[in-house]
Amino acid sequence: MKGEKNSEHPTVLVIDDEHIIRDLLRTMLSSAGYEVITASGGREGLTLFGQQRPRFTLLDLRMPDMSGIDVLREIRKVDPDASVIILTAWGTDELENQARKLGATDFLSKDMTFDAIMASTERVLQREALTPVTQSASGSGTAAFAGAAAAGAILVVDDEPQICDVIAQALTHRGYRVKTASNGPEALALVEQEKPALIILDMYMPGMNGNEVLKRLRKMAYKSAVILLTASQDEKLLKEACEMGVMDIMGKPLDLGRLALVVELGLLVKHK
Repeated sequence: MKGEKNSEHPTVLVIDDEHIIRDLLRTMLSSAGYEVITASGGREGLTLFGQQRPRFTLLDLRMPDMSGIDVLREIRKVDPDASVIILTAWGTDELENQARKLGATDFLSKDMTFDAIMASTERVLQREALTPVTQSASGSGTAAFAGAAAAGAILVVDDEPQICDVIAQALTHRGYRVKTASNGPEALALVEQEKPALIILDMYMPGMNGNEVLKRLRKMAYKSAVILLTASQDEKLLKEACEMGVMDIMGKPLDLGRLALVVELGLLVKHK
């Protein structure tokens, strides 16, 4: 719907070719009361921009089909005053200057924190003399996660640092206490120190795969929920995992929204 200036829940358009970044931003911004639409490339983003006229846009600087600078130029043809926040994992003074000359509202690194993103988006709304949206607007504020921090920590085990970081940021924002491990032995050592309320476990890791970790956990009498992550469909391994009582098996790339729901369910089951 066009005319977002009067919308109670401002619409944000996220344009980024990295699936995991789009999911993280969707989770963060949705939980803060924004309506989020996403595009995986510049051309798709421009189509959505013309159709939806978002309150503001988070735009990746580097994409394979169309650079963020080119997308910003096209956005300016549609709406010279549109608020656009540039995202980048790399940047130069020249690129930043180009973005500024085209009226970019802000310029954020992709090693962003939730606080940095929210501070930038709230500055956009303040410039428009509007009241920033709070978490209560989405119905998923502090009350929705009451008791989350009081539960034991959630342990995320994955040999890919970016996966660990994205899941940890998403769950920490939702009120959970999160620990991470990059391999099986490190995870088991953490479990011996403090039994987590729930474990999110990658199937394929060097040295010790997820099922081997599961076997060790069962020998340690760990009975809380385990969510298994996998990019493969090895039926033998998945059947073995199911027989050891994993709560859910989720494919990669992750759907962070679904993961959050499964985590919440896993903790509810534990405390019944």
